[in-house]
Amino acid sequence: MSSSNFVDYVKLNLRSGKGGAGSTHLLRTRGNARGGPDGGDGGRGGHIILRGNAQLWTLLHLKYTKHLKAGDGVSGGNNRRTGAFGKDIIIEVPLGTIVKDPETMEQEAEVTADGETVIILPGGRGGLGNDHFKSATFQTPRFAQPGEPGLEVWKILELKILADVGLVGFPNAGKSTLLSVISAAKPEIADYPFTTLRPNLGIVAYRDDRSFVMADIPGIIEGASEGRGLGLRFLRHIERNSVLMFMIPANSENIRKEYKILLNELEQFNPELTDKARILAITKCDLLDSNSLKKLQKRKMPDIPVVFISSLNGMGIPQMKDEIWKSLQSQ
Repeated sequence: MSSSNFVDYVKLNLRSGKGGAGSTHLLRTRGNARGGPDGGDGGRGGHIILRGNAQLWTLLHLKYTKHLKAGDGVSGGNNRRTGAFGKDIIIEVPLGTIVKDPETMEQEAEVTADGETVIILPGGRGGLGNDHFKSATFQTPRFAQPGEPGLEVWKILELKILADVGLVGFPNAGKSTLLSVISAAKPEIADYPFTTLRPNLGIVAYRDDRSFVMADIPGIIEGASEGRGLGLRFLRHIERNSVLMFMIPANSENIRKEYKILLNELEQFNPELTDKARILAITKCDLLDSNSLKKLQKRKMPDIPVVFISSLNGMGIPQMKDEIWKSLQSQ
């Protein structure tokens, strides 16, 4: 899927249905010309509902949908018949979708399971029919309740990718190449910054038919938490990952410095990200000869699990998978 087809943010105008009015009907038959009230209740207005769909992974289908309106409830009928409910609007969304208020930016709801439904805008309640208002001293009420009006609001839908492992690194750290080698994902790969313009997901096979989901997050640069580069657009996807694997090339001038910059950007964006399990993968080890690699392996590294890998020749990939699986099982 092309990068233009990945949409993780939409703003929608939503309107729930108004409730139907209660009926003021009075019973009139050939044998009873002065019957009592038998007006039914109005039907509720339609809800606006989100439903999780594991087959979706983008909000593209909502990109050009700005207004959604649920159906109005039907008025009550005679013989205490309740009016029909207004038609609900069900919005299919990928797992990991959240709902925000556009003014306060507070999160109001989230959908994380296939088939999970959340009413984000309830329809108006139907009005009570006149049958509810009769009494021993007031036997013929000729009034009923009107239905409640529907609600009309703007809401923001944001997608935060759900994955077991998120790949974190500067542009050209080898994230896309790794994902293409160990999964069936086919991200765009080239030797220039910001080749990846959208997150890519891949299912990585492990031992004994086990597997985990890995997400290639577009490259971070210094200042990303302040909006530089691709900035905040993709940092939010990292929030959903169970394990963060930092990727730094073996030919980097200062591995510890690059790691600290990456970690700082995540911390500035969301301090809770530093609580996640972390692994450091030193990539592109095929660029070093054996002596240089041995020297690199003896250097002091950040105090987290470290693996030395090469997507080109497969070096260290099994050990990397073992380390990821170990971290996932400890969550």
